[in-house]
Amino acid sequence: MPDLLLELFSEEIPARMQRQAAEDLKRLVTGALVDAGLTYEGAQSFATPRRLTLHVVGLPAAQPDRREERKGPRVGAPEAAVAGFLKSAGLQSLDQARKVSDGKKGEIYVAVIERPGRATAELIAEILPPILRAFPWPKSMRWGAGSVKPDALRWVRPLRAILCTFGGPHETPQVVPFALDGVASGDVTYGHRFMAPAAIHVRRFEDYVASLQKAKVVLDAERRKQIILADAKSLALAHGLELIEDEGLLDEVAGLVEWPVVLMGEFEPEFLAIPPEVIRATIRANQKCFVLREADGRLANRFLLVSNLIASDGGKAIAAGNGRVVRARLSDARHFWATDLGDLPDYTADKPLDQRLAKLKALNIVFHEKLGTQGERVERIAALARALAPPVGCVPELAERAAQLCKADLVTEMVGEFPELQGLMGRYYATEQGEDVNVAQAIEEHYKPQGPGDRVPTSPESIAVALADKLDTLVGFWAIDEKPTGSKDPYALRRAALGVIRIVLENELRLPLATIASVHFESIYNAIVEQSEVALRKLAERGGSVSLVVGVGKALTAFGDRSVDTRAIDLMAFFADRLKVHLRDKGARHDLIDAVFALPGQDDLLMIVRRVEALGSFLESDDGKNLLAGYRRAANILKAEEKKGDDFAGAFEPALLQQPEEKALAEALETSAKEAAAAAVGEDFSAAMRSLSTLRPHVDAFFVAVTVNADDSALRVNRLRLLGRLRDAVHTVADFSRIAG
Repeated sequence: MPDLLLELFSEEIPARMQRQAAEDLKRLVTGALVDAGLTYEGAQSFATPRRLTLHVVGLPAAQPDRREERKGPRVGAPEAAVAGFLKSAGLQSLDQARKVSDGKKGEIYVAVIERPGRATAELIAEILPPILRAFPWPKSMRWGAGSVKPDALRWVRPLRAILCTFGGPHETPQVVPFALDGVASGDVTYGHRFMAPAAIHVRRFEDYVASLQKAKVVLDAERRKQIILADAKSLALAHGLELIEDEGLLDEVAGLVEWPVVLMGEFEPEFLAIPPEVIRATIRANQKCFVLREADGRLANRFLLVSNLIASDGGKAIAAGNGRVVRARLSDARHFWATDLGDLPDYTADKPLDQRLAKLKALNIVFHEKLGTQGERVERIAALARALAPPVGCVPELAERAAQLCKADLVTEMVGEFPELQGLMGRYYATEQGEDVNVAQAIEEHYKPQGPGDRVPTSPESIAVALADKLDTLVGFWAIDEKPTGSKDPYALRRAALGVIRIVLENELRLPLATIASVHFESIYNAIVEQSEVALRKLAERGGSVSLVVGVGKALTAFGDRSVDTRAIDLMAFFADRLKVHLRDKGARHDLIDAVFALPGQDDLLMIVRRVEALGSFLESDDGKNLLAGYRRAANILKAEEKKGDDFAGAFEPALLQQPEEKALAEALETSAKEAAAAAVGEDFSAAMRSLSTLRPHVDAFFVAVTVNADDSALRVNRLRLLGRLRDAVHTVADFSRIAG
């Protein structure tokens, strides 16, 4: 069956756009082919720095013939209706239509329209131009004399050639004829910009790939990555070094070259006095080069670059040129490092990082217009870290000190140049000025974890500051009602909540989150009230309009309409949702999490997870399944009766128990309920479940032998209260009404 080969040859395609552009080209073209009735066997798309390529295999030579029946007006309809029907169906007269019965309408005209399938090449020529004109580049441009036209083609960079052929394996493929703003399709492509720039005539995909390879172009980005990685490892090994792998950089570099050639450059050893992360960031960001390490793990004073050509001198000049640029960049980094370790004359603090903290506060950098400045946020985080110190097991003064310094590196020269080093540089600067090792570590780790693959902090000081940072973010944005909605989460609050959950669970921490949140809500609320009252007074003193003053006052009142406790409860519901996501990935059932969270006062995440685990194990047993069935029967009876307005929360009367089965249940229930409650208080949830499981035979016997809704109203109420006691006993470990299945 015939194949389609399409190549769009440009001046340049930025590396960051290539992967998505290739996927978009395949999606848009194959979707349009299918819509036109042209099914295919497979499709591949490729991208290099100069071309987008699509190969679609197994297309038919033509569309299948199509037959369509189109209903028209009833027989005897007005002439205008008949004329419209004939025109839309392409008929000359009603003699070409059929009459068929159509129920209540009676007889109607029906046109049978048969359309022979069009040639696939003809359809492709129609399909491609509108797709390419509307191609979804993140950024695009117009060029040349025609760019002044409002409908001029927009492309990522000037489009220079279009290759488009269609044909079977045993025939000469034909050029699919179309044009975009004067660029006509053909069967010609071009090789490497410098090493083989001549035109190449192409027949089909196989010789296209082979011809490009001869012309020093590796079409497949994955193959370019493999070449770079293998050659980089080999060259490093030849010099007794090891490549520090970087998947993101490898992706980017593979998009910068069509013919990768790995070369080695070097810089002076004295630059190794700079922190290794700074060297790596400098070389990576500015030169897109890989760094190397010695056998002992220390950073080497060499790097690997990827050239786009085979140089006549073996790449010596290219490597030397890159070395000069790297040295210049490292000189800048060394200057930033020295400057950040020096004093700031305008600030009186004793130590460099403390001076940067003073600068951070003095600059009044806004964190959020409703939540104040970064300096004010640092004070909140410090207070919260100190409060969290006892439950996480660290020295309060160390946690507070780390929190005070954790944002100071944001105003350093190094972080200004390399924002991705924030936290890390804070650790280096803290170490240099003699801070406690745990304080320095906490400064670096307080941002962690930043994603599901990132590790969580484990030292107590790091835990305290990391939790304080994330909880301040969550509580703050909940306080101003800026919560995630749908897929929108501009302040990464879901990530912050998952970070809190992972820190708590992986370090097995016991934290009353609702209480902590309530106290922090109160402090944030008081700060907002104070700031708003000051603003209100200033506004009134300056003669602000009455309506504006009233408006600010109303906004302040509206903020206080929802109590601190209500906001804390709302935040805990958000934690419950995030915990479901976290545990679902580990195989836990979301309904069991709901069942545990439904109990009052559930804000200890570690205990919630342990309850969920115990509940899951219990419900997998026969005793658990049967007790759940008995509970549901009891709960349904109670629910039906309680809908009538009755309340069965009171204690049952032992004297009114008549049948052996209800007496046995009552006796077992008293023992089991006490044991389960004691075990739950002692946080032995498996034991609590085992105690409840002893009720199973008594519950079964009760429902077999006892009529709950007895004619005697006193017996009926007493038996319903007995079932209420059963429900309450089960609820000591979880709300079984939330359990699905």
